[in-house]
Amino acid sequence: MSVERPASRRRSKNVSSQEPEGWRTGPAWQEMNGRAERKRRFLGAAGVAAAVVATLAVLRPELVLSRIPGAGATGDGGVTTASRGTPAPLAPETARPSGAPGSTEGVPTPDRPFAGSPAERYADGAAGIALPGAQAAGTMSQERVAEGLKLVKDFLVAANLDPAVIRGERPAAALALLDPYQDDLVAHVNASLSKPGRDHDPVTLFSRFDGKEVRMAGETVKTRGRVTFAEHKDGSVGIHADVTFVYPLVKNERGSRAVERTIVRRVLDTDILDPERFRVTPGRLTVRAYDVDIANSACGVHDGFLHPVFDDARPSGHAPSGPAVDPYDRSRDPEAGRGESCGTVTRT
Repeated sequence: MSVERPASRRRSKNVSSQEPEGWRTGPAWQEMNGRAERKRRFLGAAGVAAAVVATLAVLRPELVLSRIPGAGATGDGGVTTASRGTPAPLAPETARPSGAPGSTEGVPTPDRPFAGSPAERYADGAAGIALPGAQAAGTMSQERVAEGLKLVKDFLVAANLDPAVIRGERPAAALALLDPYQDDLVAHVNASLSKPGRDHDPVTLFSRFDGKEVRMAGETVKTRGRVTFAEHKDGSVGIHADVTFVYPLVKNERGSRAVERTIVRRVLDTDILDPERFRVTPGRLTVRAYDVDIANSACGVHDGFLHPVFDDARPSGHAPSGPAVDPYDRSRDPEAGRGESCGTVTRT
């Protein structure tokens, strides 16, 4: 399994030719340069050696956990669960874990699609995006911070958990949450949806699969992550979200029962800005930057969809050549090892 790592950056302007002098003059906006930064990395299908490791991780995880750095570590809220049946859920993540989690027993099936994966202990859907208690910060009231936190969660849910979006439809609810004053970001996202390509790929923000190719195994997406907020130097407030989404999928073919998982880790940074100083739309999201790691999706395919690789199918795209990554290791900095190559994943 593997990772494509285009370190491309993009910023979305939030400007108006008629704005009065003094709009958006604070340090936070100067650092952004009026744009939202984006990065991405794909972990797709691997060569033979890496594919063997990934297959063992699914079929007999205990055979390979000793080879995965940090496997079995308790830094992800608990120890490896080896009991039969559904293991106990993890406590909410409140800080960066100290190491990679262990796996549970089993082979994934349509009835138990997360078997053999740490995700079996993750929360279901939106429950895994736990928000901190809001309080006043900088020049923002408790109510403004609470509104900003809710907007972030609403966007992550609409972009990654909406069944229509997952099966490849337009993410209308998520788009409606973006501030139209970030016209460059909005234009870029709309272009990526209408004509996707390497530099315009909607999967950098939205979890979309080709409904003609695959379908969800069941109705549950497993999630784990944390959301924090902090004051900027100019008194505005930044919200940082780091969430992993795990999608169980089967081929959209009659009688298909083989389950594969695609793991998407998203990092989203947004700002709560003072409307007296910045041109913003109430109830809309101001995006500072976004980043994504996608595990088990074909390398070099930029058609606007994620393409999980199944053991019995020849992977599309090009062969991975980058280093191996454990997509469940949330102690890892998403920036670590970023480059232009498509790497491998140790398990799905």
